[in-house]
Amino acid sequence: MNIIILGAGRVGESVAESLVSEQNDITMVDMDAARLRLLEDRLDLRGVVGNGIQPSVLKEAGAKDADMVIACAANDDTNLVVCKVAHDVFNIPSTIARLRSPEFVEGDTLLGKTGFAVDHVICPEASVTRYIHQLISYPEALQVLEFAEGRASLIVVRAAHGGALVGHTIGEFRQRFPQCEMRVVALYRLDTEMEARPDTRILAGDEVFVLADTQKIRYVLGAIHHIDKPVQRVMIAGGGKVGLRLARSLAGQCEVKIIERDKRRCEYLASQLPSSMLILNGDGADEDLLLDENVGEMDMFLALTSDDEDNIMSSMLAKRLGANRVMALINRRAYADMMQGSTIDIAISPSQTVIGELLTHLRRGDVAAVHSLRRGAAEALEGIARGDAKTSKLVGRRVEEIKLPQGTRIGAIVRGEGRKSEVLMPHHDTVIEADDHIIIFIPNKRQVREVEKLFQVSATFFG
Repeated sequence: MNIIILGAGRVGESVAESLVSEQNDITMVDMDAARLRLLEDRLDLRGVVGNGIQPSVLKEAGAKDADMVIACAANDDTNLVVCKVAHDVFNIPSTIARLRSPEFVEGDTLLGKTGFAVDHVICPEASVTRYIHQLISYPEALQVLEFAEGRASLIVVRAAHGGALVGHTIGEFRQRFPQCEMRVVALYRLDTEMEARPDTRILAGDEVFVLADTQKIRYVLGAIHHIDKPVQRVMIAGGGKVGLRLARSLAGQCEVKIIERDKRRCEYLASQLPSSMLILNGDGADEDLLLDENVGEMDMFLALTSDDEDNIMSSMLAKRLGANRVMALINRRAYADMMQGSTIDIAISPSQTVIGELLTHLRRGDVAAVHSLRRGAAEALEGIARGDAKTSKLVGRRVEEIKLPQGTRIGAIVRGEGRKSEVLMPHHDTVIEADDHIIIFIPNKRQVREVEKLFQVSATFFG
């Protein structure tokens, strides 16, 4: 695809990095010539210096032949205008805008073709908040991702000493817990993928990727990892957009303390949040302050400022002072990679949380959801089987007959709609039916195109 990205900030850079790796033709537009030169040197893309809301600049960026524009500048108004110009002047088929304001909702008339012509909205702050919420709901997990409107979930958990799965093979686990409908789709040991066969033995410290019915996640987690007590006390370092969103969403669910360095921002937070939440003016890396506020009694400590170094230092300090679980918001990919396996339990990348949402709009075939895994190296894709045995490569065929790329595997099938839907763990003789939602684990992004083709319906197909 020919894609124009407006905005060379951290989100724009991460989006470009992900899309370039899939052999898309990327042109990035930004006012900062030096920044563009750095990205041109590092990534296979073309940079155009200028203001993206000007038709002449978009024309220079190749708007006449573009398939998509992704507007992810810092300001909502810029992104809205770019999408409008892209649609009205150049008739670009697909427009995506990064919008921070919660007042702009995808599907509203204001964002329709007669309005700002925004086809899809991405909001990193909202995505991060949803992501953190799942980790608060399931504190044992490293990642929790939903499919089929929440009916199935992919959970990533580190196998713990004493867990029922540790020391046993995947096959033995199924025998010991026959009622535990789940499928181990991937296993990583010291950052190396291990083949998830029935005779593969799980060791303490392994990262286990499991697909299961969402209603049975607690049971599955308990079999792999000790069930932690529910998160009741939360401390947030940083009262910016993400910190405020998260605090609002936790009202009535957890006891929340927020540490914010800016006094005026503290006053604003106090006006926006319930009086039961404690707003503290101070530094999240101040050891005396953390001790005074009993950080060691916190179920979860979250460092959510806009400064990576501050987040790393404050979360590591909180962990040393006894916080049960710590998370740090880290924008720079190199920093996030370094923190994996450190005293920081989870490094949250804002850009990676929105990549999956973005990839859903780029995937060919009837793709309903995409989640980026392993910091962008792997994916879990949910596609819908359409057509019939004559027009589809999936419908009417047994799982063993489907030609999947090497290493990819079908993890679950969601059949039916609404309350009548059921989550199936497929076997070799399971037959795919029309409208089944099929969740596939893809260990290497280079295999995505082959998987997409499975969900494309043709006029005639002879397998």
